[in-house]
Amino acid sequence: MYRTLRICSNSGAYEAIPDSRRPIDLVRVRHRLEREGVAVVDARVMLIAALEVEVTISQNGRLLFKTRDAAAAERTFERLRALLELDREPDSGSPGRAGRRTAPAKGAG
Repeated sequence: MYRTLRICSNSGAYEAIPDSRRPIDLVRVRHRLEREGVAVVDARVMLIAALEVEVTISQNGRLLFKTRDAAAAERTFERLRALLELDREPDSGSPGRAGRRTAPAKGAG
């Protein structure tokens, strides 16, 4: 389950980290994205998907949205969430890691 989208420490991207790190089946994810017409680079331990913004999908569930635009990261996350059937609860108001801004999470729909 993903609760927030937050800016990375280098402020060059947004990340979503699942509450519990469960391995993601990257082969299944790649096939699903390709069926939807999304270009995917398979780097074995991660996928790089060409959505509205480039997204790196790690085996441990971490998603990295390569943009500084919070709205674009949120739109891309919502599309990826729908494509891959990822769940996310509304943000509980937790501040995230110290010194980092968080984009408010929208409801899981």
